Amino acid sequence: MGKVLVMYPLDVVKTRLQLQRSGGGNPQYSGMMQCFSKILKEDGLSRFYRGITAPILMETPKRATKFAANDLWSRLYGELLGNGTNSQSLAVLTGASTGATEALVVVPFELVKIRLQDPRSSLQYRGIVDCAAQIARESGPLGLYRGFESTVWRHIVWNAGYFGCIFKVRSLLGRYSAGKSGGGMMDDFVAGSIGGTVATVLNTPLDVVKSRIQSVAPDARGKARIPWIVRFAPGGGMMLVVYTSVIEFLAS
Repeated sequence: MGKVLVMYPLDVVKTRLQLQRSGGGNPQYSGMMQCFSKILKEDGLSRFYRGITAPILMETPKRATKFAANDLWSRLYGELLGNGTNSQSLAVLTGASTGATEALVVVPFELVKIRLQDPRSSLQYRGIVDCAAQIARESGPLGLYRGFESTVWRHIVWNAGYFGCIFKVRSLLGRYSAGKSGGGMMDDFVAGSIGGTVATVLNTPLDVVKSRIQSVAPDARGKARIPWIVRFAPGGGMMLVVYTSVIEFLAS
């Protein structure tokens, strides 16, 4: 939850940049800092947290699904492929399958979040419950899964890049931190941050597509790779450190 509270304003900036109209004139936002400054000046600080309840409610089932699915797919592919030891290719395959599984949980939350972040639609909703109810009333229950395909591909690419990258980085860092006190946690943070950055670079086009589809403004043009990376690079590191620490604590 702490990660959501810290990173959510960047997610708002990312979405604004992705959904701004292109038209024939100058774009509304020229970059991350200008977008942040303009939102703060025109809408106030509270605008950076509109819709935050959706990702907060999503965070626990999303993370639980991510790491439970990763462990499940890792064991399954290990048995099917007869590979008793971990490998980078196995990590990529496991990550891709984990992403597809995770997407089943997050689509409705992402849809509501995008609608509440979009300045052209946010005022028609009183909150996340009203937003979800209006979508279901207008499009049926399956309307909450608008953008499902793009979300699945987004999570496949991100998780494949993330888990594949941290496997490689961990193995490289292990050569230099062997025997050093505290090296494990620092290695996890570095590997997770690098993995989050690489995965985000690969994933950004699909995230733009998802935001366009889930927004009520399908003609919007997206960008926002920089705030997306700034948001997920440290987030990926923190997530891996916490996950590894919890697993080690439970195993002890």
